[in-house]
Amino acid sequence: MKLAYFDCFSGISGDMTLGALVHAGVPLEHLREALNGLAVPGWEIHPEKVWKNGMAATYVRVITQETRSHRSLSAIEGILQNSKLAIPVRDHAIAIFRQLGEAEAAVHDVPIEEIHFHEVGAVDAIVDIVGACIGFHFLAIERFACSPLNVGGGTAKMAHGVLPVPAPATARLLLGKPTYSNGVQNELVTPTGAAIVTTLCDTFGPQPPMTVSAVGYGAGTADLEGQPNVLRLMVGEATTQSERNYTEEIRVLEANLDDLNPQVYGYFVERALAAGALDVFTTAVQMKKNRPGTLLTLLCKPADEAKFQELIFAETTTLGVRSYTTQRRVLPREWETVATCYGEVRMKLARVNGQVVQISPEYEDCRKLAEEKAVPLQRVMQEAMHAWRQGKK
Repeated sequence: MKLAYFDCFSGISGDMTLGALVHAGVPLEHLREALNGLAVPGWEIHPEKVWKNGMAATYVRVITQETRSHRSLSAIEGILQNSKLAIPVRDHAIAIFRQLGEAEAAVHDVPIEEIHFHEVGAVDAIVDIVGACIGFHFLAIERFACSPLNVGGGTAKMAHGVLPVPAPATARLLLGKPTYSNGVQNELVTPTGAAIVTTLCDTFGPQPPMTVSAVGYGAGTADLEGQPNVLRLMVGEATTQSERNYTEEIRVLEANLDDLNPQVYGYFVERALAAGALDVFTTAVQMKKNRPGTLLTLLCKPADEAKFQELIFAETTTLGVRSYTTQRRVLPREWETVATCYGEVRMKLARVNGQVVQISPEYEDCRKLAEEKAVPLQRVMQEAMHAWRQGKK
């Protein structure tokens, strides 16, 4: 399983992440070509080799002609939905912006639909986030982990004035995550950087067992006294033992429902999954007074429990939510691409002790080809399975 580990000893930001990916081997031309799928004009990216306290790193400068510096979440999601980005890239970027929007909405105590991103809504910030997702996709990263985050200290000037570090949205995003400050009076973790790691990372703590194949250093803009202002990104394969025994602690949230409009439930599921829920499902139950009802179950990371409790209360009719901790074992997964008569399809493989036990064509790839070629979806999926089996003979 391909693993990326964010070593945030000097924090993390969007441009630091993009720089670390380029330094780790993401080709600049691939990045530019893929970013053209955004259909947002007026930007250029230029990588620069810089030194931070004697350490060589890459800084990716995004130059724009735009004077507009803010956009609503819906406007950004519209740009991404209408883009020609690869589906995994688009979905990761939407999830990151949605995570950031949830935090901003909580900080300002307004509905998420009313949130307008300021610095993060500008084209350069959009390029940073989408560019990072393109880099992760190019490197075929399947799992993300992060160190404790050095958030810095002092104050920083932002769109709403001078605010304490970490910024309110950053502090909200990092609830439940391991953070510290070594006394540097500077904003080290930006809202964008916090949104990236809290959306993508399964674990926070020491580096997981892995065989490192590439290391990238992404530079921030500030020069810090006594330490290099860089993000270190380590990329490699999780060790076989780590993959085989990988289990994680999750929270299970439950609520009984007997008066919720099914259309509202569909909307709730979309919001929950976009916000990072691990799974959402319902079970038919018999409630008091012999009323038929529905048991809503949501699985999430422990640090996200409060966020999803708030979402359940806001979007459903329940008056109470139960929660408990459980463990789940996650099989190591990998991707292989097969060529069919309709086009290329990614295959998801799951292993137990190194042996493939589950194979499934990626639904979005098959759906896209079925629509383009005007053929049944099942036929595309069958062709993909046949192509994979033929390739193993």
